[in-house]
Amino acid sequence: MTTAPQDPALLLGRLGVSRESLDRLKTFVDLLLQWQKHINLIGPSTIDTVWWRHILDSVQLLPLLPPATRSIAELGSGAGIPGLILAIAGNFEVHLYESNGKKAAFLREAIRKLGLSGHVHSVRLESLVNAHDLPDVQCVVARALAPLPLLLDYASPFLTKGAIGLFHKGQDVDIELTDATKYWKLQFLKHPSLCDSRGVILEIKEATRV
Repeated sequence: MTTAPQDPALLLGRLGVSRESLDRLKTFVDLLLQWQKHINLIGPSTIDTVWWRHILDSVQLLPLLPPATRSIAELGSGAGIPGLILAIAGNFEVHLYESNGKKAAFLREAIRKLGLSGHVHSVRLESLVNAHDLPDVQCVVARALAPLPLLLDYASPFLTKGAIGLFHKGQDVDIELTDATKYWKLQFLKHPSLCDSRGVILEIKEATRV
C-alpha cells in the first residue's frame, strides 16, 4: 500500500474534483470521524489515512463512470464508501442499499447535512432480485462486499437494465473471475487501483447468466 499523500487536493483535482466538492468531502470526513467514535464505519487502523484509503480510493472511480451518468447505486453501502463519496465528488443522485440500522442512520445524516440527492434503502440485498421498482441507475458500485459470483447476483437487477458495475477487488480477482464465469458470461475490464498496487477496479460492462 502506498503511503498517503500530504495534500489530497492535488490528486483529487486531477481526477476532476472541484474545489467546492473538495470542501464538501472535508465536511463528510469530519462527520464520518465524529460518528466513528460511536459506531464502526471504517477500520480503526485507517483513520489516519482516511483521505488515501477511503476518499481517493472512491474518487478514482469517477473517470470510469459512463459519460451520461446521472444516478448510481451502491450495494452494502456501510459508510457510503464509495457511493456517497462519488455523489459528492460528481454531483450525482445516489441510491444506497444498507440493512444495518445504525449505518443507514449515518448515511441519512450525511445526505441531509451535505444537501445531496440521495436515498437510503434499508433492505437486504437478496430482496433486490424480485424487486419491481428499482431506480434507473447508470452504474452500480460496491467495495469489500462479497466474492464476485455472489456480488453479481446482488448487482444483476441493475446490470440487466443496462448499468455497468465498478467493483473494488484485490489480488484474488482472477480466481474470482474464474469462479464467476461458471455462472456468468461476462464482458469486463480490469483497471489498476491508484491506492493499492495489488488491487484493481473491476468494470463489468455486461453480465448474462449462463
